[in-house]
Amino acid sequence: MIVLSSAYTALIAVLLYAAVSKARDLSGFAADIGGYRLIPQRLTVVAAVAVVVAELAAAGLLTAPPTRRWGALLAAALFAVFLAAMASVLWRGLSVGCGCFGDHGLVGAATMTRTGLLAVLAVMAAVAGPSPFTPGHLLVGAAYLVLTFVPARLIGAVERGRVGPRPGTHWDVTPPAEALTSEGPGATEGPGTSEGPGTSERPGTSERPGVLYALIAPTCGLCSAMLPAFVAAEGVDVVLVSAAEEGQVRDYLAAQEVELPLVIDPGVFDRHGIPWPPYAVLTDRQGVVLAAGGAAEPAALDALLAHIPSAPGRTRT
Repeated sequence: MIVLSSAYTALIAVLLYAAVSKARDLSGFAADIGGYRLIPQRLTVVAAVAVVVAELAAAGLLTAPPTRRWGALLAAALFAVFLAAMASVLWRGLSVGCGCFGDHGLVGAATMTRTGLLAVLAVMAAVAGPSPFTPGHLLVGAAYLVLTFVPARLIGAVERGRVGPRPGTHWDVTPPAEALTSEGPGATEGPGTSEGPGTSERPGTSERPGVLYALIAPTCGLCSAMLPAFVAAEGVDVVLVSAAEEGQVRDYLAAQEVELPLVIDPGVFDRHGIPWPPYAVLTDRQGVVLAAGGAAEPAALDALLAHIPSAPGRTRT
């Protein structure tokens, strides 16, 4: 039956694209695996290679009718492992790059939906078993790709559109007094602030029209990757915000050799509907939100910093 047997063509395309994308940045994929915190760090590269080899093997087995069912079963097993790993991440409240197609999009409802639909396709191909190729398989397989990826994209768009503080609202996180000049909102230290090394006033802050609040977590692999971009942000004062225990955050920052003002606010994510770090909120000197959004890559941070009044949105020198 073409409805079931066409699933293998969609799977071959997905598995080949995923394997090649991961192989092009194997170290980045290994870092994403490490972020899941399911295996020892020393084994992440081995696991990355194993996943790429398994995806290529599944794609190869799917191409030949005699081995197609085995390829479908291997693909189904891979997707089941991916789903279990993602579910564990969400259950533990971690912020992890999916690593699904060589990108670093965060694990969430969208990635779970996409992987679940791919698992359904793998089961369909296993049930169908071997069948001779026809042009109809390509057409139906292409339709399956649309039905698999479009819902995930829509879910991702909904997730991004319903979270975080809105521009024009007031950001209620008070920065440390040392982070800003007397002209800014942090002239007097308020609740939820904390002092420590690296909170001294930086030269030229009186000329900076905005404040960038970078929300991070010590267990967030993407946060570590984004810290240099936060440090290098131009045209703003940068304040780190975390909901984790202060000593843990300070040890984490010390290990990363980052010295920036820090605010510990355990309720910041729930209070503002922010799903996970790294996240950035740009405000003016009075604490009014100018822009906010996920900051999992430098380009996303650039887009936020483009809203600085009379300042270019650049993050790197």
